[in-house]
Amino acid sequence: MSEPKMELRDTGRRYELDEQGQTSWADYRKAGDRIFIDHVEAPEALRGAGAAGRLMAALSADIRAKGLKVTPICGYAAAWLRRSKEFGDLAR
Repeated sequence: MSEPKMELRDTGRRYELDEQGQTSWADYRKAGDRIFIDHVEAPEALRGAGAAGRLMAALSADIRAKGLKVTPICGYAAAWLRRSKEFGDLAR
């Protein structure tokens, strides 16, 4: 049986990613060519299972596709971007 496809939603203020019937999200603000990630949250049931990291990877890919840069305000987002070989350059 294959994994259900996860789809990233961008509401204009929040990125959302559904997984196992629950939603992880990242609140953000856009200014010019920069996205400020204010807060990243995963539901308690998904914490420790990589849900927030999958959200960060999906939103980072979207941000890159839009030609934008990231300023992580959230400590989790900042740490994730520092560790990411693929997306760390978005925060520079």
